[in-house]
Amino acid sequence: MTVYGSGTTFSGVAYGSSRIAAGKVQQILHWPGSMETFRKVPTCLLYDERGQVLAWGLEAKNTKPVPGSIKCEWFKLFLEPHALGDQSTVDPRLPPLPPGKKAIHLIVDFLYCMWEYAREQITREIGAVSDLDSADVWLTVPAAWDARGCDMMREAAITAGLVRSIGARDRDWRDRLHIITEPEAAAVHCAHLTDLHRLKPSQIFMICDAGGGTVDLAVYQILGQLATLEIAEMCARSGANCGSLFLDLRFRELVRTLLVDHPAHLDAASLAYFMHSFSETEKLTYRGEIDDGFMFNFTCFNVEDPDDPQVGLVNGELSIPGNLLRREVFDPVVNQALELIEEQMKKVNQRIDALLLVGGFSGSGYLFKRVEELFGGRVRVIARPSDADTATARGAAQYGLARRPLVSSVVAPRSYMMKVKLPAEREDFMKRPAYVSVNNAGVPICENRLQYLVAKGAILRKGQKIKTKFCKYSQTQHDRVFVATMYTSDVDKIMRYTDEGETVELCKWTVDIGSLPSFQENANMPAQNGFYTDFELGLELDGAEVRGILLYEEREWGRVVFDMLS
Repeated sequence: MTVYGSGTTFSGVAYGSSRIAAGKVQQILHWPGSMETFRKVPTCLLYDERGQVLAWGLEAKNTKPVPGSIKCEWFKLFLEPHALGDQSTVDPRLPPLPPGKKAIHLIVDFLYCMWEYAREQITREIGAVSDLDSADVWLTVPAAWDARGCDMMREAAITAGLVRSIGARDRDWRDRLHIITEPEAAAVHCAHLTDLHRLKPSQIFMICDAGGGTVDLAVYQILGQLATLEIAEMCARSGANCGSLFLDLRFRELVRTLLVDHPAHLDAASLAYFMHSFSETEKLTYRGEIDDGFMFNFTCFNVEDPDDPQVGLVNGELSIPGNLLRREVFDPVVNQALELIEEQMKKVNQRIDALLLVGGFSGSGYLFKRVEELFGGRVRVIARPSDADTATARGAAQYGLARRPLVSSVVAPRSYMMKVKLPAEREDFMKRPAYVSVNNAGVPICENRLQYLVAKGAILRKGQKIKTKFCKYSQTQHDRVFVATMYTSDVDKIMRYTDEGETVELCKWTVDIGSLPSFQENANMPAQNGFYTDFELGLELDGAEVRGILLYEEREWGRVVFDMLS
């Protein structure tokens, strides 16, 4: 079993087997381009002018610019939902893609290079020829990605050869590739450390996966006993492009602003040198207000034009005051991450017992300090677990080694109901007589009734269909559309009517039942008083979306995706 933590800025590989190191998760630490050990390498590619890969990872990142070559980074951000829906929403600060290539082509190239090396390295490290062609492969993706982005990532991984057929009888080889969200994988890693964070069954914890490109949030509840670990997702995952990369981009813009009259320091090599110096030192060691009066010095790449004290150029160094760094670089990004956490807590509307920060950006002392200041009074445990920077890869590996779904359930964050017409009962005549009328078949019907599909707090298995029977009256064969109005509610009480004031209309679900065999049979035998069609509507929940399903005799006849749970 192999796991790819393919991040926006850095990527890593973990692997494990019950036959290797007593089932403990291993990581690849040796990479091309360095004699040192690294748990992750830059998600970076270097192309020649013909679009062929010259280098990847450390070698691509550290190679000096070569005429005609193109260095590509951060291309995973092109697959986030807004960018897929509208290319004009792509952050203009991101480097352009090579001519004739799309982001998915770069992802395929990077996954292929990393996989080919990983195959050799895993075989070398375990000292035997491993049967990697038959191994399960887990690939992590950001929480905010929708089904389209995940599907594209899956196809890229298959194209890159992460899984492949090992023979004519191997018909299900594609199923060996599994997609898992980054906070879900991190949650598994953190839940294995429950002793460290003093978490107990039924308690709730939030994962803040602060990475290079994105900050992803998800909330989980521990179910059952820790010996047979199982966790349930509490509400919709959320995320935004406010990872540590955006500190780099804001720093670059600040340098451009300060040195606008000194073009010798604004060429590509100079800006890259400034950004590298910032990324390797100040980005993680910056402390916040305590550094406001401190001057941060960055050596210039070019020796020309070494002095202009008015903008901070002194003896070939650019000096930037700490308060300027905080205002222009750190606070805008950190504040966005804090707002995400605040919004996620409002969604849960329950006490959070622990807030666990993982990902490379979680190593920022300033981010951690701000989180403690803002949420320390509300959350008992705020911690950065061990191996926080590789928590997603290690958690995904632990998930795979468990050979059972660890994040197997969803706790419904609110109730989901449908507005229906039901045969009137005595209570309806007493409470809502205005809603009662007689239909064409002569049956008293009460309108504006609520039928619950899922009650708030219900624990549902992922993929579980919550089914409810419906019956539509059709006067003619053309009357084939059933319009279901979906409502949600955040209150615990069960309501009977739509006017009870504590419901919110989610959407109108138009269901065409014309394809159902029972409808077609009745439509071909028209009755004077019309006819009824029985069917079922189902609801599926996971941490990303709500899916509505049309069912008849246990067979699926249609499907629609509603808005996110948020």
